[in-house]
Amino acid sequence: MLPFKKVLCPTDFSAPSCEAVSAAAEVARAFSAPLVLVHVVQPLPAAATAASGYPIDLEALETALLKHAEQRLHELVRARVPKNLSTAVRAVRGSVAAQIIDVARTEGADLIVISTHGETGIRHFLLGSVAEKVVRMALCPVLIVHCGHPDVSEKST
Repeated sequence: MLPFKKVLCPTDFSAPSCEAVSAAAEVARAFSAPLVLVHVVQPLPAAATAASGYPIDLEALETALLKHAEQRLHELVRARVPKNLSTAVRAVRGSVAAQIIDVARTEGADLIVISTHGETGIRHFLLGSVAEKVVRMALCPVLIVHCGHPDVSEKST
């Protein structure tokens, strides 16, 4: 398991996932391992376009979303990753957790660093947890960077 030879970090560009990118960069640097950042664009529902009443080219829109995600990934690398660290970015389309696992497999990642938003209760039930699904499905270790709500610790005191 150790040393890690390649680190994968999925991001949705939220503040918690950007913190996970920083943590993944630290781990990758400590092990002199390449870092791969991935963003997953979920498929757009065809029913939504039919309801709008306007013809929308879903394929062109998804292609534009993938291109934009790749640009944002490069910006994130510039902002959060040391310049001397070997990095790659991947913008992919599909089910988020499944695509993270697939990219980890195809890239040969032996560690996934992922954030959790700390949702609980009904929000967790309705939205699910990508991090939880990744932990269950991953074939390699998963490091969870917990970035919960700031008021959670205040409630427990």
